[in-house]
Amino acid sequence: MRFWSPLKQLLLAVPITLCLAVSAGAGQLTVFAAASLKEAVDDIARQFTQSTGYRVVTSYAGSSTLARQIEYGAPADVFISANADWMDRLEVAGLIDPATRFDLVGNRLVLIAPANAAPVALTSSLDLAGLLQGGKLAMALTEAVPAGIYGKAALENLGLWSEVEADVVETDNVRMALALVALRAAPLGVVYATDAAAEPKVTVRGVFPQETHPEIVYPAAKTQQATEPQATAFLDYLRSDTADKVFESYGFLVDAE
Repeated sequence: MRFWSPLKQLLLAVPITLCLAVSAGAGQLTVFAAASLKEAVDDIARQFTQSTGYRVVTSYAGSSTLARQIEYGAPADVFISANADWMDRLEVAGLIDPATRFDLVGNRLVLIAPANAAPVALTSSLDLAGLLQGGKLAMALTEAVPAGIYGKAALENLGLWSEVEADVVETDNVRMALALVALRAAPLGVVYATDAAAEPKVTVRGVFPQETHPEIVYPAAKTQQATEPQATAFLDYLRSDTADKVFESYGFLVDAE
Protein backbone atom coordinates (compact mmCIF):
# COMPACT_ATOMS: atom_id res chain seq x y z
CA MET A 1 0.00 0.00 0.00
CA ARG A 2 1.06 3.60 -0.47
CA PHE A 3 2.03 5.08 2.88
CA TRP A 4 1.97 8.78 3.72
CA SER A 5 0.44 9.91 7.04
CA PRO A 6 1.57 10.11 9.76
CA LEU A 7 5.11 9.86 8.36
CA LYS A 8 4.91 12.31 5.49
CA GLN A 9 6.56 15.10 7.44
CA LEU A 10 9.39 12.81 8.44
CA LEU A 11 10.02 11.87 4.83
CA LEU A 12 10.27 15.50 3.84
CA ALA A 13 13.39 15.73 5.98
CA VAL A 14 15.24 13.05 4.03
CA PRO A 15 18.27 14.59 2.25
CA ILE A 16 17.40 13.33 -1.22
CA THR A 17 17.36 15.57 -4.29
CA LEU A 18 14.17 14.65 -6.12
CA CYS A 19 13.98 14.85 -9.88
CA LEU A 20 12.53 18.12 -11.14
CA ALA A 21 11.95 19.07 -14.76
CA VAL A 22 14.03 22.23 -14.69
CA SER A 23 15.81 23.95 -17.51
CA ALA A 24 19.42 22.96 -17.89
CA GLY A 25 21.83 25.87 -17.91
CA ALA A 26 24.31 26.44 -20.66
CA GLY A 27 27.67 24.82 -20.04
CA GLN A 28 26.49 22.27 -17.50
CA LEU A 29 25.83 18.56 -17.66
CA THR A 30 22.57 17.24 -16.19
CA VAL A 31 22.65 13.69 -14.80
CA PHE A 32 19.53 11.80 -13.70
CA ALA A 33 20.51 8.89 -11.46
CA ALA A 34 18.77 6.33 -9.26
CA ALA A 35 18.49 7.49 -5.63
CA SER A 36 20.71 4.66 -4.36
CA LEU A 37 23.66 6.10 -6.32
CA LYS A 38 23.61 9.50 -4.64
CA GLU A 39 26.79 9.51 -2.56
CA ALA A 40 28.90 7.71 -5.16
CA VAL A 41 27.77 9.77 -8.14
CA ASP A 42 28.09 13.00 -6.15
CA ASP A 43 31.73 12.13 -5.42
CA ILE A 44 32.41 11.15 -9.02
CA ALA A 45 30.73 14.31 -10.32
CA ARG A 46 32.92 16.45 -8.07
CA GLN A 47 36.04 14.70 -9.31
CA PHE A 48 34.91 15.06 -12.92
CA THR A 49 34.34 18.80 -12.38
CA GLN A 50 37.76 19.19 -10.78
CA SER A 51 39.36 17.34 -13.68
CA THR A 52 37.50 19.04 -16.54
CA GLY A 53 36.13 22.27 -15.11
CA TYR A 54 32.73 21.21 -16.36
CA ARG A 55 29.80 21.58 -13.96
CA VAL A 56 27.61 18.53 -13.28
CA VAL A 57 24.06 18.95 -11.98
CA THR A 58 22.62 15.77 -10.47
CA SER A 59 19.02 14.80 -9.78
CA TYR A 60 18.11 11.68 -7.80
CA ALA A 61 14.84 9.77 -7.47
CA GLY A 62 13.38 6.35 -8.20
CA SER A 63 14.31 5.12 -11.67
CA SER A 64 10.65 5.04 -12.67
CA THR A 65 10.22 8.72 -11.77
CA LEU A 66 13.36 9.71 -13.65
CA ALA A 67 12.43 7.74 -16.75
CA ARG A 68 8.97 9.31 -16.86
CA GLN A 69 10.50 12.76 -16.43
CA ILE A 70 12.68 12.09 -19.46
CA GLU A 71 9.63 10.91 -21.38
CA TYR A 72 7.96 14.22 -20.54
CA GLY A 73 10.94 16.17 -21.85
CA ALA A 74 13.02 16.83 -18.74
CA PRO A 75 16.47 18.09 -19.81
CA ALA A 76 18.68 15.16 -18.81
CA ASP A 77 21.94 14.52 -20.64
CA VAL A 78 22.78 11.22 -18.89
CA PHE A 79 20.46 8.66 -17.29
CA ILE A 80 21.56 5.97 -14.83
CA SER A 81 18.83 3.51 -13.91
CA ALA A 82 18.76 0.92 -11.13
CA ASN A 83 17.47 -1.74 -13.50
CA ALA A 84 17.40 -2.56 -17.20
CA ASP A 85 13.63 -2.32 -17.63
CA TRP A 86 13.35 1.46 -17.35
CA MET A 87 16.36 1.95 -19.61
CA ASP A 88 14.80 -0.51 -22.08
CA ARG A 89 11.60 1.54 -22.06
CA LEU A 90 13.47 4.72 -22.96
CA GLU A 91 15.48 2.91 -25.62
CA VAL A 92 12.34 1.55 -27.29
CA ALA A 93 10.89 5.07 -27.22
CA GLY A 94 14.02 6.42 -28.92
CA LEU A 95 14.93 8.61 -25.95
CA ILE A 96 18.44 7.31 -25.25
CA ASP A 97 21.40 6.68 -27.52
CA PRO A 98 21.75 2.87 -27.50
CA ALA A 99 25.32 3.07 -28.75
CA THR A 100 26.32 4.72 -25.45
CA ARG A 101 24.51 2.28 -23.16
CA PHE A 102 26.46 0.03 -20.80
CA ASP A 103 26.06 -1.72 -17.44
CA LEU A 104 27.81 0.39 -14.84
CA VAL A 105 27.76 -1.39 -11.45
CA GLY A 106 25.87 -4.00 -9.47
CA ASN A 107 24.46 -4.23 -5.95
CA ARG A 108 23.09 -6.61 -3.31
CA LEU A 109 19.68 -6.64 -1.63
CA VAL A 110 19.42 -6.69 2.17
CA LEU A 111 16.94 -6.74 5.03
CA ILE A 112 17.57 -3.89 7.47
CA ALA A 113 16.43 -2.89 10.94
CA PRO A 114 17.32 -0.09 13.36
CA ALA A 115 20.88 -0.32 14.64
CA ASN A 116 22.00 -3.27 16.82
CA ALA A 117 19.34 -5.75 15.65
CA ALA A 118 20.48 -9.37 15.51
CA PRO A 119 21.17 -11.06 12.15
CA VAL A 120 18.76 -13.63 10.69
CA ALA A 121 18.98 -16.17 7.89
CA LEU A 122 16.89 -15.14 4.89
CA THR A 123 15.35 -18.50 4.05
CA SER A 124 11.87 -19.80 3.43
CA SER A 125 11.58 -20.78 7.12
CA LEU A 126 12.04 -17.20 8.38
CA ASP A 127 9.11 -15.86 10.41
CA LEU A 128 9.22 -12.44 8.78
CA ALA A 129 5.75 -11.45 9.98
CA GLY A 130 6.78 -12.31 13.52
CA LEU A 131 9.86 -10.11 13.24
CA LEU A 132 7.65 -7.17 12.28
CA GLN A 133 5.77 -7.45 15.59
CA GLY A 134 2.79 -5.60 14.14
CA GLY A 135 4.91 -2.96 12.41
CA LYS A 136 5.52 -2.21 8.75
CA LEU A 137 8.01 -3.54 6.21
CA ALA A 138 9.42 -0.52 4.35
CA MET A 139 10.06 -1.03 0.62
CA ALA A 140 10.25 1.09 -2.49
CA LEU A 141 7.26 0.84 -4.84
CA THR A 142 7.06 -2.86 -5.65
CA GLU A 143 5.55 -2.43 -9.12
CA ALA A 144 7.68 0.48 -10.33
CA VAL A 145 10.92 1.18 -8.43
CA PRO A 146 13.72 -1.34 -9.05
CA ALA A 147 14.57 -1.87 -5.36
CA GLY A 148 10.92 -2.66 -4.66
CA ILE A 149 10.66 -4.92 -7.70
CA TYR A 150 13.77 -6.85 -6.66
CA GLY A 151 12.56 -7.02 -3.06
CA LYS A 152 9.14 -8.39 -3.96
CA ALA A 153 10.71 -10.99 -6.25
CA ALA A 154 13.04 -12.12 -3.46
CA LEU A 155 10.23 -12.42 -0.93
CA GLU A 156 8.03 -14.29 -3.42
CA ASN A 157 10.82 -16.74 -4.23
CA LEU A 158 11.32 -17.40 -0.52
CA GLY A 159 7.58 -17.91 -0.05
CA LEU A 160 7.39 -14.98 2.38
CA TRP A 161 5.52 -12.38 0.35
CA SER A 162 1.98 -13.56 1.08
CA GLU A 163 2.51 -13.39 4.84
CA VAL A 164 3.78 -9.79 4.85
CA GLU A 165 2.13 -8.21 1.79
CA ALA A 166 -0.53 -6.50 3.90
CA ASP A 167 2.18 -5.04 6.15
CA VAL A 168 4.32 -3.54 3.37
CA VAL A 169 4.63 0.25 3.27
CA GLU A 170 5.69 1.46 -0.17
CA THR A 171 7.75 4.60 -0.74
CA ASP A 172 8.63 6.54 -3.88
CA ASN A 173 12.28 5.51 -3.79
CA VAL A 174 14.59 3.26 -1.82
CA ARG A 175 16.12 6.05 0.24
CA MET A 176 12.70 6.87 1.69
CA ALA A 177 12.32 3.24 2.77
CA LEU A 178 15.78 3.50 4.35
CA ALA A 179 14.72 6.66 6.19
CA LEU A 180 11.64 5.01 7.68
CA VAL A 181 13.80 2.35 9.30
CA ALA A 182 16.50 4.82 10.37
CA LEU A 183 13.81 6.94 12.05
CA ARG A 184 12.37 3.80 13.70
CA ALA A 185 9.05 4.42 11.96
CA ALA A 186 9.31 0.88 10.51
CA PRO A 187 11.01 -2.07 12.23
CA LEU A 188 12.25 -3.63 8.98
CA GLY A 189 13.03 -2.59 5.43
CA VAL A 190 14.32 -4.00 2.16
CA VAL A 191 17.00 -1.85 0.52
CA TYR A 192 20.29 -2.15 -1.32
CA ALA A 193 23.42 -3.04 0.61
CA THR A 194 24.92 0.31 -0.35
CA ASP A 195 21.95 2.16 1.16
CA ALA A 196 22.41 0.34 4.45
CA ALA A 197 26.13 1.17 4.43
CA ALA A 198 25.32 4.87 3.98
CA GLU A 199 23.08 5.06 7.06
CA PRO A 200 24.66 4.44 10.48
CA LYS A 201 21.26 4.27 12.17
CA VAL A 202 20.40 0.94 10.54
CA THR A 203 21.93 -2.52 10.60
CA VAL A 204 21.82 -5.35 8.08
CA ARG A 205 19.89 -8.31 9.43
CA GLY A 206 20.46 -10.45 6.36
CA VAL A 207 21.51 -10.50 2.70
CA PHE A 208 19.04 -11.96 0.23
CA PRO A 209 20.50 -14.85 -1.79
CA GLN A 210 21.27 -13.60 -5.29
CA GLU A 211 19.27 -16.40 -6.87
CA THR A 212 16.05 -15.11 -5.26
CA HIS A 213 15.85 -11.99 -7.44
CA PRO A 214 16.96 -10.73 -10.86
CA GLU A 215 20.54 -9.56 -11.07
CA ILE A 216 20.84 -5.99 -9.81
CA VAL A 217 22.54 -3.97 -12.53
CA TYR A 218 22.65 -0.21 -13.12
CA PRO A 219 22.70 0.68 -16.85
CA ALA A 220 23.86 4.13 -17.94
CA ALA A 221 23.40 5.95 -21.25
CA LYS A 222 23.35 9.33 -22.92
CA THR A 223 19.91 10.65 -23.78
CA GLN A 224 19.02 11.46 -27.37
CA GLN A 225 18.34 15.06 -26.38
CA ALA A 226 21.76 15.55 -24.82
CA THR A 227 23.30 18.74 -26.16
CA GLU A 228 26.38 18.99 -23.99
CA PRO A 229 29.55 17.54 -25.57
CA GLN A 230 30.77 16.45 -22.15
CA ALA A 231 27.98 13.86 -21.78
CA THR A 232 30.09 11.24 -23.56
CA ALA A 233 33.15 12.25 -21.56
CA PHE A 234 31.21 11.83 -18.32
CA LEU A 235 30.05 8.35 -19.34
CA ASP A 236 33.66 7.46 -20.11
CA TYR A 237 34.68 8.81 -16.71
CA LEU A 238 32.07 6.61 -15.03
CA ARG A 239 33.87 3.60 -16.51
CA SER A 240 37.32 4.73 -15.41
CA ASP A 241 39.47 3.17 -12.69
CA THR A 242 38.98 6.35 -10.66
CA ALA A 243 35.19 5.94 -10.71
CA ASP A 244 35.50 2.21 -10.01
CA LYS A 245 37.36 2.97 -6.78
CA VAL A 246 34.62 5.36 -5.71
CA PHE A 247 31.87 2.85 -6.44
CA GLU A 248 33.76 0.12 -4.61
CA SER A 249 34.26 2.38 -1.59
CA TYR A 250 30.47 2.67 -1.29
CA GLY A 251 29.95 -1.08 -1.64
CA PHE A 252 28.84 -1.31 -5.27
CA LEU A 253 29.90 -4.27 -7.37
CA VAL A 254 32.05 -3.15 -10.29
CA ASP A 255 32.57 -4.98 -13.58
CA ALA A 256 28.82 -5.68 -13.78
CA GLU A 257 28.91 -6.02 -17.55
